[in-house]
Amino acid sequence: MELGTKVSPLAPARFPDLPAIGGVRSSSAAAGSATRGRTDVMLALMDEAVVAGTFTRSATRSAPVRDCQRKLAQSEDGPAAFLVNSGNSNAFTGRLGKEAVAGICAAAASALGIAEERIFTSSTGVIGEPLPWQRIAEAVPALRDALDAGGIEPAARAIMTTDTFPKGASAEVALPGGTVRIAGIAKGSGMIAPDMATMLVYVFTDAKVGREELQEIVSTACDRTFNRITVDSDTSTSDTLLVAATGASGVDASGEPAFAQALQGVFHDLALQVVRDGEGATKLVEVRVTGAVSEADAHRVAMAIANSPLVKTAIAGEDANWGRIVMAVGKSGAEADRDRLAIRFGDIVVARDGFRAPDYSEEAASAYMRRQELEIGVDLGLGDATAAVWTCDLTHGYIDINADYRS
Repeated sequence: MELGTKVSPLAPARFPDLPAIGGVRSSSAAAGSATRGRTDVMLALMDEAVVAGTFTRSATRSAPVRDCQRKLAQSEDGPAAFLVNSGNSNAFTGRLGKEAVAGICAAAASALGIAEERIFTSSTGVIGEPLPWQRIAEAVPALRDALDAGGIEPAARAIMTTDTFPKGASAEVALPGGTVRIAGIAKGSGMIAPDMATMLVYVFTDAKVGREELQEIVSTACDRTFNRITVDSDTSTSDTLLVAATGASGVDASGEPAFAQALQGVFHDLALQVVRDGEGATKLVEVRVTGAVSEADAHRVAMAIANSPLVKTAIAGEDANWGRIVMAVGKSGAEADRDRLAIRFGDIVVARDGFRAPDYSEEAASAYMRRQELEIGVDLGLGDATAAVWTCDLTHGYIDINADYRS
């Protein structure tokens, strides 16, 4: 497996300028966790931190995920570290996986001088191959010595697998007690259909906030952002989202809706970057469903459309085949009435009242489909509930990447 070489046409122009977050330093190194000669490990060290997170609910989730879940269930705060490798997911590795996590955490705790229970590890890459964890352990002293407040961009690059660009986002929000900053990085390109978290995501803030409240904010924001994206309908064994609040600003964000909104905004930015980097993607697509009897039904319809290979390949071919939208609505399992259904591409109404719109123009719809960013709208005409999800098209590039992923 190698990193993608052709940058996604949907990629941002450059990595954003992320603010340094007080109490956080990061670094990266080439440890050879899978492929020799590339930067593949990152370390983030927090002098003091409240940590919250969400994870995949996959029944075959990895050893690092299970270890992080166990540690977050404890109430301890204090110094903490995130240690992440790419190239090998340490998933479906049985006893060896647990031993690898324990070995990495012991080495990091010794080098950093913090408790093993405050070392949170993640791994991403090939499933089923034993992780050569000793290489990562041996790299920890060099990672420690290279820690820097401005090391977040190299860290973002170190966790990439099939990603074609590093992903970062930030926000500043003015609260009554002062300004707090948020900065985050993510990796993800394929095996994207999150279930409680997505890919690998690490977000840092200098705000002061309690652990229970931070966890509630993180879980809510995740449901509204990362759990609303899909590239290929596959949920990873390694999906991990960790948020560290250092409190270094001295500004209390407890009970402040503006802080929760800003954190959700960073999540949303990172989530859309993941879709923009979907393996082989050439189009970013928002699917917006209105008029459902419940939000759950709206979400069910939106995901049925977003995950449909027939819909996604039509989008790749710039084919205004709205009949495939009708198909996806019908198969979703949500309550729907053919004679109340309306469909639009952007502002172009293609069908309403269960029939093709009288003024429908195939030429106009086809011209719209040539855009890089599209919106598919569906109104079920049954209620007031809405939902939106984001996806990408399905091209031959997806096959090329995944047919030789381990080669």
